[in-house]
Amino acid sequence: MQNQTAPDFSLPSTGNKTFSLADAKGKYLVIYFYPKDNTPGCTTEGQDFRDHYAAFAAAGCEIVGISRDSIKSHENFRAKMGFPFELLSDADELACQLFDVIKMKNMYGKQVRGIERSTFVIDRNGTICKEWRGVKVPGHVESVLTFVKSLT
Repeated sequence: MQNQTAPDFSLPSTGNKTFSLADAKGKYLVIYFYPKDNTPGCTTEGQDFRDHYAAFAAAGCEIVGISRDSIKSHENFRAKMGFPFELLSDADELACQLFDVIKMKNMYGKQVRGIERSTFVIDRNGTICKEWRGVKVPGHVESVLTFVKSLT
């Protein structure tokens, strides 16, 4: 998907809003897909984005997180972790399908469908300029931030 125009979508967002990708044009955007609220890896990843949020903002970059969890779950997770960015609910897997992040995964010896942890950086023109798939959390947010800073 790299170097392609990001597919437009609209999803319900925390803060009683609707997020539309088209509304983000004109600024850099990090979209990170994660499997589930309040799980160890997803909590750590969200905390890393939170802890580096000021540096992303200084680079003119917004952040949104997407999972299949409900808005209610997202609101609780966001409040508990103090995330300064919005979380989007993709219960129908609309954005997940557009960005091809739904994969078969092994969980406790069983095959399950789930979100493959993935991050996309979208430039001011709406083009995907970098993607990471099958993300390992340690050091990931720092890599994303380094890339975003290289754009400005």
